[in-house]
Amino acid sequence: MIQTAPVAIVDIGSNSVRLVVYSGATRAPFVLFNEKVMAGLGRDMGTSGTLSDVAQARALSALARFRLLIARMQVARTRVFATAAVRDAANAAPFVAEIRKLGFEPEILSGEEEGRLAALGVLSGIPDADGVVGDLGGGSLELADVADGKVKRRISLPLGVLRIAEMPAKTPAALLRRLCRALEKTDFAKAAAGRPFYMVGGSWRALAQLDLELTGHPLPITHLHALAPERPITLQRKLNALLRKEDGAGRIGGTRGPTLPHALLLLRAVVETLRPAKLVASAYGIREGLLYDDLDAETRRIDPLIAATHEVGARLGRFPQHGDLIDGWIGAIFDDAPASARIRRAACHLSDVAWAAHPDFRAERGVAFALHANWVGIDAPGRALMAQTLYTSFGGSGELPMPGVTGLCPPDAIRRARHWGLAIRLAQRLSAGVAEPLQHSSLSVEGERLVLWLPESEAASFGETVERRLRTLANALEKKSDFLFG
Repeated sequence: MIQTAPVAIVDIGSNSVRLVVYSGATRAPFVLFNEKVMAGLGRDMGTSGTLSDVAQARALSALARFRLLIARMQVARTRVFATAAVRDAANAAPFVAEIRKLGFEPEILSGEEEGRLAALGVLSGIPDADGVVGDLGGGSLELADVADGKVKRRISLPLGVLRIAEMPAKTPAALLRRLCRALEKTDFAKAAAGRPFYMVGGSWRALAQLDLELTGHPLPITHLHALAPERPITLQRKLNALLRKEDGAGRIGGTRGPTLPHALLLLRAVVETLRPAKLVASAYGIREGLLYDDLDAETRRIDPLIAATHEVGARLGRFPQHGDLIDGWIGAIFDDAPASARIRRAACHLSDVAWAAHPDFRAERGVAFALHANWVGIDAPGRALMAQTLYTSFGGSGELPMPGVTGLCPPDAIRRARHWGLAIRLAQRLSAGVAEPLQHSSLSVEGERLVLWLPESEAASFGETVERRLRTLANALEKKSDFLFG
């Protein structure tokens, strides 16, 4: 059964301790609350093999706060898990006992289970993922092979960023060689060569964010951001230059800044030994994998982008099936490939999100939803197409006035998105925000004509504004507008 009430996950990691509260264990849960404390439980593991008193105190203080927050939020279910530091520490038992005194029952994940759940998280956010997942934490690195929606072989290595920092090596080059040797022993090169490598974990996401900043990317969203295999070498030079500057440390990942040099060195080792085709950042990981693991097979097959936009559209629209009805109505005049059709459908789901805003700001609000919301299952060019569609549908004239964004897509794709927007705009005017006019009419292309058909009983709904929007769409499609009653 799908849990729709809030679900809390407490992640006791080697680097951070985090609470995330989700809207429910649905196909595309929204984050209601997210807080982390960089306790550093795994910081001394490489040398002492134990959790330090200071780190334990910080972690327990954070967990006590999380316990209160969970009670106040009235969540339906709480999952608590711990990873490499607690799994491997010689003094973990008394620490776990203190956690239980707070009212939590932590699950100590094995390395293999950690890898499986991280890989499931990637599949949740990137359903067609086909490659190797690398989940980098403070205490360990998990590798897992994913394809056809399934998690295959996986392993866990003691190569977390905190442990790498404690490895004896005279120079970064010597440390890189040591990391390469450790990866070569895994025999994952056969699984990874020529396929994507999916980067999971805060340190690698921070590297993706740094790359977006350094390249001046118009949409600094890490999920699905791809780096060429040779990019880590350039990033290392730029990172070293930043660290030499007096204010450089503040620009490289906030609290994760100190771990980035080692995360980057490990990424270079991944490229040299596993030889992936590209490096792809994933916003989803082990926590989302836990939620995905609870879903039945039918729910897992749902497109996460379509699920999320449908939920938002239903919440903010004027009737629940609004987006699907509009997409079905306008879809008859477009011969979109499946990849484009899903972007069009997602935009249709959001085609009513700004109706309550001031008319002068509806287009702006629609663009903000497309570009900045926490969607998964969509890359930056896909967001650009949604933004152009909603900009046009809410009355924006011409091309979206954000050349950096529209430049992410070919001109003909942006032009098609404008056509989607004009078609949605026509549907919105004809329907007046209710279902019946769309259910009792049709739009079609017949030769050189764009034809709107209405039954005789609905003829009066064809007013001047509807006619004008039909003509505007027809002109954009290089057709003549026509309407039929029957």
